[in-house]
Amino acid sequence: MIRSVVKGSGSSLPKRVVTNEELAKTVDTSDQWIRERTGITQRYIAGEGETTSTLATAAAHAALADAGIDAKAIDLIVLATATPDRTFPATATLVQDALGCDGAAAFDVAAVCSGFLYALATADSMIKTGMAKCALVIGAETFSRILDWEDRATCVLFGDGAGAVVLSAEDVAEDGPGVLASRLHAAGEHGDLLYVDGGPSTTGTVGKVRMMGREVFRHAVVNLAEVLEEVLTATGYTAADIDWVVPHQANRRILDATARKLGLPIDKVIVTVDRHANTSAASVPLAFDEARRDGRLKQGDLVMLEAMGGGFTWGASLIRL
Repeated sequence: MIRSVVKGSGSSLPKRVVTNEELAKTVDTSDQWIRERTGITQRYIAGEGETTSTLATAAAHAALADAGIDAKAIDLIVLATATPDRTFPATATLVQDALGCDGAAAFDVAAVCSGFLYALATADSMIKTGMAKCALVIGAETFSRILDWEDRATCVLFGDGAGAVVLSAEDVAEDGPGVLASRLHAAGEHGDLLYVDGGPSTTGTVGKVRMMGREVFRHAVVNLAEVLEEVLTATGYTAADIDWVVPHQANRRILDATARKLGLPIDKVIVTVDRHANTSAASVPLAFDEARRDGRLKQGDLVMLEAMGGGFTWGASLIRL
């Protein structure tokens, strides 16, 4: 059977690190307040010359190098972001040009923190139908540029970065590697719980992030547990079969609560929120790449990816490495 097999991964972070202590100098907060409520100790913030496309391009270069694949072999780029360089053209086309993937299809996906899961499922579907053979799937954000730095309920939570994976169409056995199943959902009726208060068609401005944190937390734990069970049911596996969970890095409390709801030990969960904060669509591929490079994720492992974000949107994918 033809599956989308992960051949490589890469990531990129801005140069500037902003600690909780540094934030507390300008925002009414403290290191203790942030740690206790989120588990975050620092985040990376994009500086001059660092944009969503430059971070995405750097992550893509690293993923291609890891895969040992030339950029010209890429025939599809799907880039998940809520913070594009421009309203249009798509940030994916800027990455395509920078990499030299001439003629490759390139487009953006907007599903906020779930964006990478949506992008992965889209690329996987295109590979399985023969529309693409080798794809770059990227999550990249410069969320710091849509934050209200006077709103401590949101500005302490987010950071910037990018992560990427290379998917290749391969004919594998049933127990072989690749994307095994994905499930995606949305609930637009909750759009006013996590949103940006601007846009080209409404205010003509970029806007800032607004969030009802307690309500988002409640929905996240329930929705993520349900979609993980959906994917397990679709593939015939159980939670005990999973080697690793790579979740969206929104909040340490959400990670802990989701693991408990599924009966998974927390030491099977990849956690980077303490250092990266919430990087929206970039958080899953950033965490995935870190865990691959430090040796935790190994060939043959069964890995669950999951995320929920504004919209609400949420989803999960099960991958055999």
